[in-house]
Amino acid sequence: MDDARAVPIGVATGAPVHERPRVSRRHSEALWALLFISPWLVGFLLFTAGPMIFSFGISFWETNFLNKSEYVGLANYREMLDDPLFYTSLRVTFTYTMLTVPFATVIALGIALLLNNKLRLNTTFRTIYYLPALVSGVAVALVWGWVLNPSDGLVNQVLRSVGIAGPRWFASEDWAVPGLALIALWGTGTNMLLYLAGLQGIPTELKEAARIDGAGAVRTFVNVTLPLLTPTIFFNVILNVIGSFQVFTQAYVLTKGGPNNATLTMVMYLYREAFLNFQFGYASALAWTLFAIIFAFTLILIRSQSLWVHYEGGLRS
Repeated sequence: MDDARAVPIGVATGAPVHERPRVSRRHSEALWALLFISPWLVGFLLFTAGPMIFSFGISFWETNFLNKSEYVGLANYREMLDDPLFYTSLRVTFTYTMLTVPFATVIALGIALLLNNKLRLNTTFRTIYYLPALVSGVAVALVWGWVLNPSDGLVNQVLRSVGIAGPRWFASEDWAVPGLALIALWGTGTNMLLYLAGLQGIPTELKEAARIDGAGAVRTFVNVTLPLLTPTIFFNVILNVIGSFQVFTQAYVLTKGGPNNATLTMVMYLYREAFLNFQFGYASALAWTLFAIIFAFTLILIRSQSLWVHYEGGLRS
């Protein structure tokens, strides 16, 4: 009797036994991962991917979202070819990028090399150099607007004290873009921190071996440190190029694109077309053109890394 009760009913009667389906550990971890990233995923779909797809569709329309909406196909893109302000914004953006990216790379790397030495108050100096990267872009623009004021700004006052007539900065067509580039160079703390991390990741044995072979400081830097630092340089250059092509805050706060469109960056121009002229279709076409330009430059940099970026296993193909 006891043995009969111990046998499952399904076995005793010959009926199939239905077991609860078990979720594998791998599937369970995947479900938990999806659950945890779901807030970010929903936000990405609603506030990034969704607006991007919508703006791409709007770029084929002429609309102000009020009382005008007409499908025009590629007319917005063809209009750019005859728009002198488009070429002006393109030139300003390229000039700003060519000024900021090389100088930001050199300055941030130089500061990182200095802070990589074992000096007193090293931690304090690292904090000081990184702090500007934490300040709001609007606050930075307002402070630099006073520092570079042509009449009573700090920079021009110092120049006048040594008998030099300072430039008019944001009131001058020739000095407006260099002024914006100067603001960007002031906030190189993030690049400096990445270079510092890259320098500290280089094995000291390689530097010691170079010194034993008779290499001096300069030769050790050129033949050992710099090649091993190229992955970090590559990463920073890509981020700087993308960020420079999207510059907007400083130009909007300080100049509104002036004087005489001297600081009319591409993002500033598409903002003006969208929210001042209510040409949302044309502004969307400008945005996607800017995306194509950034994508092309990023692709060129990625393809060129096999020529100059060194990884632990050698050059990357």
